[in-house]
Amino acid sequence: MIPAPFDYRRATSLDDALSAIASGDAKVLAGGMSLLPLMKLRLASPGKLVDIGRLTELKGVRRLEDGRFSVGALTTYTELLESPARHNLLRDALPRIGDVQVRNRGTVGGSLAHADPASDLPACLLALDAELIARSPSGERTIPIDGFLEGAFTTGLRPDEILTEIRLPGPRDDAGSAYMSLENPASGYAMVGVAVVLFARDGKAIESARVALTGVGDVAYRARAVEAALAGSDGSKAAIAAAAEHATDGVTVNGDIHADRDYRTRMAVVYTRRAIEAALARV
Repeated sequence: MIPAPFDYRRATSLDDALSAIASGDAKVLAGGMSLLPLMKLRLASPGKLVDIGRLTELKGVRRLEDGRFSVGALTTYTELLESPARHNLLRDALPRIGDVQVRNRGTVGGSLAHADPASDLPACLLALDAELIARSPSGERTIPIDGFLEGAFTTGLRPDEILTEIRLPGPRDDAGSAYMSLENPASGYAMVGVAVVLFARDGKAIESARVALTGVGDVAYRARAVEAALAGSDGSKAAIAAAAEHATDGVTVNGDIHADRDYRTRMAVVYTRRAIEAALARV
């Protein structure tokens, strides 16, 4: 059972939702796939629950004039998968998130705002260099995703803000992407997940790359040392393997009952190499 008492409010518009959270001590309910389990386990006890799940203005994927894609924060995993924004790394990741119920009700914006350290989507959007749009009663601001994820279950959203939109790049002929993960066999969460977007000449020489990992540290992160090692490389197996060795540079690697620190560190290298190779093959 959901703990009580708390104030439940079903928002009728975005402005209504912003007004409801302005008083503080409020949690925003989108798809409910993350917040409701926490409430049932008594790990979250909001004084006010603001339900934005029926706000159609925050749903859907559309192409922008500059070629990018605008993804409404309430767009579900399944809707994103079936949309025109079909980057290969999203095709890799989205069908494996949770189960059918989670994919049909869980939302893109909810996943980012929840910032689970083992969530697949934040790494994918880091590799895609997404931009986030947040609204508050005082206006709208654009937030680069790189830096938005501050720690486990912690983001750069202000208490009076709601994440409304995610903007993704459009397709490029010289780009390839991939996502690979080592999943916990019980929960399906990534013990190690690696998202890669790279740009290459003639399908071989790598000009630049964005590499992001999840499940490894206390937050999804860009592997800058891997990116630097890949830039300007010949794309050979040896060059990729050498770059992948830097997957956890500067990161405090998690250790738990599912994978100790040494094992997770080694798997980060292995899955980084595999994801880079897969992305390069798709250029």
